Amino acid sequence: MSMIQEQVVLITGASSGIGAACAEVFAAAGARLILWARRQDRLDTLAKRLPQECTVLTQAVDVRDRPQVLAALASLPPDMANIQILINNAGLSRGLEPFAEAQISDWEEMIDTNLKGLLYVTRAILPDMIARQQGHIINVGSIAAHQVYAGGHVYCATKAGVQALSQGLRLDLLGTPIRVTEIDPGMVATEFSEVRFHGDRQRAAAVYRGMTPLSAHDVAEVILFAATRPAHVNLNQIVLMPVDQASTTMVYRRNSE
Repeated sequence: MSMIQEQVVLITGASSGIGAACAEVFAAAGARLILWARRQDRLDTLAKRLPQECTVLTQAVDVRDRPQVLAALASLPPDMANIQILINNAGLSRGLEPFAEAQISDWEEMIDTNLKGLLYVTRAILPDMIARQQGHIINVGSIAAHQVYAGGHVYCATKAGVQALSQGLRLDLLGTPIRVTEIDPGMVATEFSEVRFHGDRQRAAAVYRGMTPLSAHDVAEVILFAATRPAHVNLNQIVLMPVDQASTTMVYRRNSE
């Protein structure tokens, strides 16, 4: 992992789940971390459990707020300003109702976070990467980009958008050494379902009942693997699912009780 030592890594949505797991595995590999999330208290808790020798800067940033994104980047100290790896992890799903019954506010939150947030952060950081001729953008997508499922209409559309943006970035960056990777996990045991069901923990727990989902660390380790390939190697897209899952809707459950 020597190639990642001392590199500056910005992780969005770092307060929980895949983002927090990325912070842990990249810290262990010797990276310097900038951690963004809306919940400063959670970021502080996470920072305390990272290795003491790891350089960690936490900032409460809502990626949906472009002026806030720009202000946070402008406030970075000089030794942390040259971001070499951007992990666009911030994202969420809201609701699972049929299209005609869905809440417009849920749609707006998903579009603003999953798409516009990714765009704001990437657009703010990419010109500097191009100027330095160094960088790696890693976008956390979903198998929902590949297979639409009932009730997933807008969420699936946002993740399909992440896929298209990742492909478009690679085209626009051809001729530069900047890499773009899309990570598309299936079922991961995080707060994802609890957020989707607006805090209904019982309904969220049922999503993973009787099967073994991916863990956040499973995904984070794949992200670290992509980030530590030789400079001439780009892993364009990685789709990973638990063995118990064959598609967005086909899941083997040992015990459905």
